[in-house]
Amino acid sequence: MFDGREPIYLQIADRIRAEVLDGSLQEGDQVKSTTQYATTYRINPATAAKAFAELVDEGVLHKRRGIGMFVSDGARDQLLAARRERFFAEVVDPVATEAQVLGIPIAQVVARLHEVEAARAAAHGEERS
Repeated sequence: MFDGREPIYLQIADRIRAEVLDGSLQEGDQVKSTTQYATTYRINPATAAKAFAELVDEGVLHKRRGIGMFVSDGARDQLLAARRERFFAEVVDPVATEAQVLGIPIAQVVARLHEVEAARAAAHGEERS
């Protein structure tokens, strides 16, 4: 599971975020304990605790004393908003800058996006036939 270059605690936090985003973890669901993570993935419990602490600080998880960690209300919406903001900052803004450098009008970039969307919709429709 943990084979990336990022520290393991960040990989754990990213996996939990992804599970909240894809609906595997719903608001109010309990997440594995630090001990369960440590046992399952053979890691130090402090590593999992660090991931949980980051998610608590972000408001994605909250702790219920004596019970465990749970997905916070509004966590999915919060994660979606953050991911969308990052998408615009990391993808769209650089594309707009590059288009300007190349002399490509933004309207042409938008038209291309519509073409891609139409092609994908058509392909998706053909798959259902």
